[in-house]
Amino acid sequence: MTQKLYPRLGERIGRCKLPNGLDVIVCPRPGATRKMAYFVTDFGSIHRRFRLDGEEHTVSAGIAHYLEHKMFDLPGRDVSAELAELGANVNAFTSYDMTAYYFTCTEHFDECLDLLLEFVSTPYFTQESVEKERGIIDQEIGMNVDAPESVIFERLMEGMYRHHDIRTPILGTSETIRQITPEDLELCHRGFYTPSNMVLCVVGDVDLEQVASIARKRLGDEPGSVAQKLRCWDEDMTCPEAYHLERMEVAMPTFQLGLKCEPIGSGREAIAQEVIGDLAAEALFGESSELYLRLYEQALIDQSFGGGFETVDGCAMLTCGGDSHDPKAVRTALLDQARKIVREGVDEAAFRRMKRSAMGRRIRDLDSFDSTCFRLCAYHFADFDYFDFPAVYEAVEADQVRQFLDRVVREERCSMSVIEPI
Repeated sequence: MTQKLYPRLGERIGRCKLPNGLDVIVCPRPGATRKMAYFVTDFGSIHRRFRLDGEEHTVSAGIAHYLEHKMFDLPGRDVSAELAELGANVNAFTSYDMTAYYFTCTEHFDECLDLLLEFVSTPYFTQESVEKERGIIDQEIGMNVDAPESVIFERLMEGMYRHHDIRTPILGTSETIRQITPEDLELCHRGFYTPSNMVLCVVGDVDLEQVASIARKRLGDEPGSVAQKLRCWDEDMTCPEAYHLERMEVAMPTFQLGLKCEPIGSGREAIAQEVIGDLAAEALFGESSELYLRLYEQALIDQSFGGGFETVDGCAMLTCGGDSHDPKAVRTALLDQARKIVREGVDEAAFRRMKRSAMGRRIRDLDSFDSTCFRLCAYHFADFDYFDFPAVYEAVEADQVRQFLDRVVREERCSMSVIEPI
């Protein structure tokens, strides 16, 4: 077990790796009445191809999300009700590259944590229960099909990527989920829900030894086999579709614009690239940028406009969007502004302000137990100690942002998804 202090953040982190391979991270908050636990697997909707025990498998789109739904089943028991009786709020989510189960509570923490570990680590998939869940998930898919914010992003991913599985919705489609069987769910659980592919993170007035002891007692010491992800995502930096238009029941045109970036990988250098991307987004179209103010004054954007730098296993992108009566004019102005920044460089004084502001937002986010747990887990899978982010920000220079914009903000890397009113 190790303890590390972060004087600049006023934080301390305890870490250990159990004999079964599970990484345990505890961020103590002495005196806090609330406690939060995240139990996360390094398995998301894009990880559909893998090798396990010498055999290669390809599973249906949406299986990670389907598995998330099914993990709340235990024979003859209602896990959510049991946690509610203990005073805990429990939930889960599936993203493109991870699946998380979490709860918050103010009392009975040990019992809640043990129950969380029990239901996530216990596969129980009957044909009847899998069929019942299929209808529930199909309804969720139908709701997404009618939601402009979901449709516009999914069409953007289709326009930006040829091969990467980010092209496919996290929930899958009505067709793909019909192909999922109890055997498929068991296979993915066996390959990815093994302790050495997971991390347990707790924030609150708790002790690392206490958390590790509960986890070890529930999960045992035996490490399981971990599936090897097969990332068949060779992508060049051009977009297969520059512009996509759909019509839906919206009040005014809305858009999402994406610029394709090289994948950043993992480790400290990768996080430095992420910070450069974040600052490039701020310099180009952040709320204090020249472009944002000009577009706002011209009524080409409103307060719905925003964006940033996004990363997913195997891909990265600059994205922005919002409501606009003329999305194509916004796209032209953004490309022109990037060329101007590349020619003239990033103003040093403005760059220092951007760095302080961006780092300040991350520090303020540490007040949120949810944000802290999420980031500690996500960056753990990226092989980076998240609380080291201040040093990364300090090392980034203005010219690195200029070079990033010069490389990324180009016509051939750009795709736009627009929804107009019917």
